[in-house]
Amino acid sequence: MYHNQFSSFMPPQRVLMGAGPANIYPSVALAMAKPTIGHLDPSFIEMMDQVKSHLQYAFQTENKMTGAISAPGSAGMEACFVNLVEPGDTVIVCINGVFGGRMKEIAERCGAKVVTYEEQLGKPIDPEKLEQTLALHPDASVVAFVHAETSTGVLSDAQALCEISRKNNCLTIVDAVTSVAGSPVRVDEWGIDAVYTGSQKCLSCVPGLSPVTFSPKAVAKIMDRKQQIRSWFLDQSLLMGYWGDGSNNDKRSYHHTAPVNSLYALHEALVLLRNETLETSWLRHNQNHEVLRDGLETLGLRYFVDPECRLPQLNSVYIPDGVDDVEVRAKLLTDYGLEIGGGLGALAGKIWRIGLMGAAANPSNVALCLKALADVLPTKH
Repeated sequence: MYHNQFSSFMPPQRVLMGAGPANIYPSVALAMAKPTIGHLDPSFIEMMDQVKSHLQYAFQTENKMTGAISAPGSAGMEACFVNLVEPGDTVIVCINGVFGGRMKEIAERCGAKVVTYEEQLGKPIDPEKLEQTLALHPDASVVAFVHAETSTGVLSDAQALCEISRKNNCLTIVDAVTSVAGSPVRVDEWGIDAVYTGSQKCLSCVPGLSPVTFSPKAVAKIMDRKQQIRSWFLDQSLLMGYWGDGSNNDKRSYHHTAPVNSLYALHEALVLLRNETLETSWLRHNQNHEVLRDGLETLGLRYFVDPECRLPQLNSVYIPDGVDDVEVRAKLLTDYGLEIGGGLGALAGKIWRIGLMGAAANPSNVALCLKALADVLPTKH
C-alpha cells in the first residue's frame, strides 16, 4: 500500500527588504501556475514578442536585440562581456563596489587587457577620472561600470559616463541590475551600448532571468568579431534567432528550452510596470525612500552614501557601534519576518542594506521596518 513519506516544501512568509530578491505581486506568482506550453509554440512566441516590447519600454530603447537571458543577472553581465570583448582588447572597468570588481574578473576571463579605475566605496564613478583614465589608454575599446552599485547603494551618472566613453570611441557595458524600474534608465537617450538587469529587483519578478539589450553599434561589433564568441549559450548572434530580429521573415530557431513559466512571470511583471508607468514607479520608489530615510535618521542611523547620489531602492546605513550585525538581522527575521541585507566584501559587518524594490516599495513595509528596528536596536547607540 502506498504511503506518503515526504511532504512538500512550504516557505515562511517574509517581507523582503534586503538587496534582492524582492517580494513579488500576487498576479506575478499566479502567472507561474499557468499551463506550461512548448517554448516554440506560436502562442509562446507571441508572448515573447510582447515581453521584448515591454522590455524595450523598461530600458527606454528601440534596440532590436533585446530579450531575457535564461539565467540571473550575473549571466547578463557575462553575456555583455563575452559578446563585446575579444582577447587582447583593452577594457576600462570602473570599480566602486563588489559588482564592479566582478566585471573586472569576467573581462579578464575574456582575455582582455583590463585597466581599472577604482573609486572609494560609497562614492559614484567620477566622470573626470574616467576621462583621465581614457586619456592614458587611447587604445581602449570598451568602458564598463555599474550604474547602481548594489553593494553600497550609490548611483553614478550613467549619461555623463557614456558620453565621455562615446567621445573616446568606446562601447559601454552598464550594470543596471538594481536601477531599472526603480531609477531612471534611458538606454537610447544616454547612448548605452550593452546593459543588463535582473528580474528579481525593481521589476518585482521571480529570480532567474536577466533582461539585456544591445545597441546597433554593439550588434555590429558582435557580427564583426575576429574570433568566435567563447560562450555558446550566451552568444547573442544565436539568441537573436530565438528572440527574433524584428524582420518580416522573423522565423524563430531553436536555441534552448526557455524557462517557460518564469517568462510568464516576467511578462506579468512588465505588464504591471507598463500599467503603472515608469515615471510613477520611479516616483513611488523615491517617495517611500524619503519616508524611510527620515525614520532611519530619527532612529540615529547614519547613511553610508551622500544624499545626491543615493539609490532610493537600496538604503545603506552604518551599523551603530556596539550593535551585533548578525544578531539584529536574525532577530528581525525571527520576530518580524523581515529580511534586510548585510554588507558585502570590505563592508561586511559595517553597514546594513535596506531594500525598497518593486512590490516591496510601499508604506506598510516602511512602517514595519522602522518599528522593527526601533524595537530591536538598543535605546542608546
